[in-house]
Formats: sequence, structure tokens, C-alpha cells
Amino acid sequence: MTDTRLNPLVTYGLFLAWAVHDAEELARGPRWIRENLPGLRERFPGVPERVWKAMESVDEREFTAAVGVMAVIVASAAVAGARSGGRSGFYQGAVTGFGLHGLVHLAQAAVARDVTPGAATSPLVVIPFSLWARGRLRRAGVLRPVSAGGVAAGLAVAAGATVVAHGVGRRLAARF
Repeated sequence: MTDTRLNPLVTYGLFLAWAVHDAEELARGPRWIRENLPGLRERFPGVPERVWKAMESVDEREFTAAVGVMAVIVASAAVAGARSGGRSGFYQGAVTGFGLHGLVHLAQAAVARDVTPGAATSPLVVIPFSLWARGRLRRAGVLRPVSAGGVAAGLAVAAGATVVAHGVGRRLAARF
């Protein structure tokens, strides 16, 4: 049985859940990286130097600007979901990517053996919201199935959005 009514929290909730999650990242991100980068470099000598340099170069201004850029992307996905009754592929991909992003944070925390930025809200907000929203979309009869290829594509899009957000954030931070 399908329920054609979709609570606006299913769509706009994506932005709300993302905002809570990114508030944690804003509060802890750049400082955590500065404090832990030397130890991570030592523990993981096989990571290419360019990765460490890129992490090292992100300051609070760039990080904040990147979060602002990502806010526009996530808000756009939420609006697309609301306008389409949850049918938007962009919105559904964002919900799936958001949940997978939470799993990546948990994996990072496990590898780092520390509570990394984003790891606290991932099991409390990110993953539960994504599962709840997907369940609501399924009940409404609009959820598109996700294949292994779709998961890989979702992770690639999330990674690409992060790269774009940081690229734009770096340019914005340099201008102001």
C-alpha cells in the first residue's frame, strides 16, 4: 500500500539534518585537522603527500565558505524534492549520498581511532534521517531502487560536490 502524501520533513528535513551535521563539522573540522595531521601522517605513510598538503591548507575561512556552498547544493536538492513530491532524482540521490556520507564519517573515525569531525552526528542524525526519509519515500511509492552502481555514483557525486564546494570556498576565502 502506498501513501501519496509526503510530509515536508521528508524533503526539507534533508537540509535540516545536513545543517545539524555540518554545524558539528564547522565546530570541529579545521582545528581537529591541525591537531591530528602530524599523527595521521605518521600512521599512514602511504597516503600521497598532496592529500596531506591539501588538508593542511584548509583554514577556517575556506572551510566555512565551503560549507556555505554545500548549503546551496543541499538546499537545492531539498527544494527539488519538495517540488516533485519526493520524486526528484537529484533529491533522492542527495538523501542516499547523505546517508552514505555518514557511513564514510564512521569509517574515518574507525581508521583514525578517534571521534573525527562529523562522526558524532552521523549515527545520531545523518544515517537515521536518510533511512527514515527513504522509508517514507518507499511508503509514498516514489522511491527509486538503488543498485551497487547507484551507490558508487552517489558516493562519487558527494565527493565531487565536496571538491567543488572546497574549490569555490577557497576562492571566496581568498577574495574576502
